[in-house]
Amino acid sequence: MKVKFYRTILSSVLIILTFSIFGTGVFAATELKLNPGLNYSSDSNDGPLITGKNMSDGIINKGKPAYVIFYHRECYNSKRQARRTVELYEKYDGKVDFIVVDLDSPRSSEQTALLRKHYKRYIPHVTIYDKNGKAVYDKSGEARNSQMSELLDGLI
Repeated sequence: MKVKFYRTILSSVLIILTFSIFGTGVFAATELKLNPGLNYSSDSNDGPLITGKNMSDGIINKGKPAYVIFYHRECYNSKRQARRTVELYEKYDGKVDFIVVDLDSPRSSEQTALLRKHYKRYIPHVTIYDKNGKAVYDKSGEARNSQMSELLDGLI
């Protein structure tokens, strides 16, 4: 009787540990906010353009589309794209993973891998992945939210 009881407890603990290790991973930035002090008329360094939680995450999580932005802090085009990115985040929070790569900050190994794969030295750069982890949009320059929304709506 005691052996069965301990086996049940051990099984329960193993299930809980497995879930906590593998089931709760966060693969994207959350609670994205735009830096309120951005100067959109110059290439001034106003600090990080986008802030939030899990900003170092960079894993493409299959099963959900992902939006990746690469930017430099001293670029007014990046500042405008950052504003659009936060607007898209507010619209697609929970439906699309958002990955932010601030090229002026230390990066995680996953962000570095994305950087090597997609970044072509022109900013801002946006890459969008479909649910299967395939890049379906991968371009430098500003991208309008209407275009991004149309693409993301088709991937959800």
